[in-house]
Amino acid sequence: MSIAERLITRHTPHRALGKGLALSLLLALPFSSVANVDRDAEYQPVTPTVDQARANILIARQLQFTHFRDLGINDSLSGDVFDAYLDYLDGQRIYLTQEDLQKFSAIRLGLGSALKTGQLQPGFDIYNLVQQRIIERLNFALNIIDNGIDKLQFDTNDTIRLDRSEGDWEPDRAALDELWVKRVKNAVLAQRLNDTDDDVIEDSLRQRYEGQLKRAYQARSEDAFQAYMNAFAGMWDPHTSYFSPRTSENFNINMSLSLEGIGAVLQADNEYTKVVRLVPGGPASKQGQLQPADRIVSVTQDDEEKPVNVIGWRLDEVVDLIRGPRESTVTLEVIPANATDETVTKSIAIKRDKVKLEEQSASKDVINLDRDGQSYRIGVINIPTFYADFQAMQAGDANYKSTTRDVRNLIDELKEDGVDGVVMDLRNNGGGALHEANDLVGLFIDQGPTVQIRNSNNDVQVLTDEDPAVAYDGPLVVLVNRMSASASEIFAGAIQDYGRGLVVGSQTFGKGTVQAVRPLNHGQLKITQSKFYRVSGGSTQHKGVIPDIEIPSRVDKSRIGEDALDHALPWDQIEAVPHARYFDFSGIIDELRQRHDERFDESPEFRLLQQEIDFLKEQRATESVSLNHDERKAQQSQIERTRLTIANARRELRGEEPFETLEELDDWQDIQAADLDNTDEELDFIIREGGHIMADMLELDRRMASILNPKQLAAQAR
Repeated sequence: MSIAERLITRHTPHRALGKGLALSLLLALPFSSVANVDRDAEYQPVTPTVDQARANILIARQLQFTHFRDLGINDSLSGDVFDAYLDYLDGQRIYLTQEDLQKFSAIRLGLGSALKTGQLQPGFDIYNLVQQRIIERLNFALNIIDNGIDKLQFDTNDTIRLDRSEGDWEPDRAALDELWVKRVKNAVLAQRLNDTDDDVIEDSLRQRYEGQLKRAYQARSEDAFQAYMNAFAGMWDPHTSYFSPRTSENFNINMSLSLEGIGAVLQADNEYTKVVRLVPGGPASKQGQLQPADRIVSVTQDDEEKPVNVIGWRLDEVVDLIRGPRESTVTLEVIPANATDETVTKSIAIKRDKVKLEEQSASKDVINLDRDGQSYRIGVINIPTFYADFQAMQAGDANYKSTTRDVRNLIDELKEDGVDGVVMDLRNNGGGALHEANDLVGLFIDQGPTVQIRNSNNDVQVLTDEDPAVAYDGPLVVLVNRMSASASEIFAGAIQDYGRGLVVGSQTFGKGTVQAVRPLNHGQLKITQSKFYRVSGGSTQHKGVIPDIEIPSRVDKSRIGEDALDHALPWDQIEAVPHARYFDFSGIIDELRQRHDERFDESPEFRLLQQEIDFLKEQRATESVSLNHDERKAQQSQIERTRLTIANARRELRGEEPFETLEELDDWQDIQAADLDNTDEELDFIIREGGHIMADMLELDRRMASILNPKQLAAQAR
C-alpha cells in the first residue's frame, strides 16, 4: 500500500466541489501580491483542452465501474450535477439571476451524456457566464465605493440574509443590484462597528473587490475543468474528487508530511476559504486558536504591515499565500466558526514549522478522585492521531514509533502507578493508519476481529487481532466527540461491540469510507472504493459511533459531520462476525447515566458549558441581521456582554478576577493560546467526568476490574 493510500483513510472531509478541495498547508512557495486591475478589460472565455476531454472520459468510466456506490449516468444525475456545479460557482446566489438560469434550461438534463463522451463545452459555457456576472457585480460594488460610502444610509429598516444558499435566485439585474447595495452596506457596517475609519474601510473594500476582480479576469481552463469534474464526481460521494495536475502535486506532497507550514487543511467555501481540520501536533493545533469551520478573511506576513484580503480567492492561491519558511510567522484574520455574522473577526498569529511525528505522539496523565472517602487513581491516555513511522518500519528499525507501541508503553507505566482504570481520549482524533486502529484494539482484547471492510464487489475483508496477549485488562472509558473520525471510530466501535468499555462524549463524525488515488492522463482521481463495518455488522459511515453516555458539545452537528455532507454514502449493515462480549452493561447503564446526569446537574462547569452551547445555538439560528447602525450596534453589544458574562463566570470558579471589558478577555485568550503548555480547564472537566464514570462502573460491578479470569491472569503473569 502506498503512503497516499495508507494516510487517506484519515478523515479529510470536503463537500464535493461545492465546498471545495481540501489542501494541507505544508509548503513554502512564492506569491506575487495583487496589482491594480483594469476594470474596463474584456473577459477572455476559457475553453476545454483535448487532455481534459480524455480525462473526463476516464473519470466517467471509473466512477461508473469502480466506485463503491452503484450509480448510473442519466437525466436525473444530469440535473444534480447542474445544481452542484452552480452551488460551487454561485453558492450564495449573488451573481446569477433566474433569467440567467433560463438560458441553460435546455442543457440541464443533457450534461450526463456529454460527460460520458468528453463533451465539456456545456460546462465551460456555464463557467464563462458566471465569470462574466462576477465581473459585473464586482464593478457594481466598486462603483458604490467610488461614489463614497458616506452616501450609504444606515438608519433604515433594511436587513440582509446571512446565508442565501437555500434562498431563491433573484429574478433580474435590478433585484440583484438591490442585493449588492445591501452587501456593500453590510461590509461597511461590519468595519464601522469595529471603529474603523471610513477611508480605511474604503481602501479595504476596494482591495477586496479588485482582488476578486483580478482573479475573475485571470480565470484558467483548469479552474473550470476542476470545478466541473468535482460537481460530477461529488454525485457519488463527498470524498470522491478530481485533482488537477497542480492539486495532485500538492496532495502528494501532503501525504509525505515532510514539508513546512501551519498544519491546517483548508477548503473552498463559496467566496471564503474555510478550515476543515488541524493536523495534530502541527503549529496551528499547538497554537490553539484556529478552529475547524473558521473562515479566513485576510493573511499578513511577518515582514509586512498590510494584510492581504483573500475573500474570493482561489483555494490554491490562498494556500500559497499562507505557506512560508520555517520559523516565520503568518497572521490570519478569521471569522470564527461560532461567530454570529461576518462582522466578528479575530487575528491569529501562527509560527510556521514542520509537523513532527513526536509531537503527534500519545501521552499520559493521572488524575485522582476522592468520592465519599474512597480514592481512585485514573490513568488518561491522549491519542491525537493514529500514526506510524512507515519509513523506519520499512527500513527494519525494531524501535520504530507507532500509536500501538507508544500506548503499550504508557499502559505499563500507568499500571506501575497503580491506576484503577484507564480513560482513552480520542476527541479531535481524525484517524490515520488503519492497521494501528486494529493493533490498538488488540491491546484491550485477547484476540478476535476488529473491523470489516467491504468493497464495491461486496467482498468483505476482516481485520483481526491474532495476539492473545492483553496489555490492559481493567475498566476502560473511551472519550470521543464530533471530530473523532475514521480510525478513531473503528477503535471506539470495537470497544463498544466487545463490551470492553464504555464510549462517552458526543456522536462521532461518521467517516466510514476508504479512498484510493488513481492516476489519469491529466491529474488524479480520488475515489471511494470501500466501506468500514463494525464487527457487530453496522457501518461507521454516516452514523458514526453513538456514545453510551452523551456529553453535549459546542460543535454544530448540522455543519460538521458526514451526515452534513451532500451525497454522503448512507449507513447500512452487513452480517456480524463472531466476537467475544466481555461485559453486558445493560444492567447498569441506566444507573450510570443517572449518576452522570446528577453530577452534571450540580456541576457549575457543566452549567456554563450548557449556557455557552445554548448561546451558540441561538446565534446560529439567526437568519438575517439589521443594516440599521443603532440596531446592529445593540445586537453586537448584547453578544459581547454574553461572552463576557460566561468568561467571567468561569474565572469566578477558578477564583480569578473578572475581566472588565471584552478587550481584556481577548488579550487574555491570546496569551493563553501562545502558552503551549497551558491546558484547557474544560478538557480536564470532561476527563474527570470520564474518571467518575469509571469509578461508578467499579462500584456497581466489581467484575469489571478485569476481563480475565484467575487462570488467565496467572498465565499473563508467567
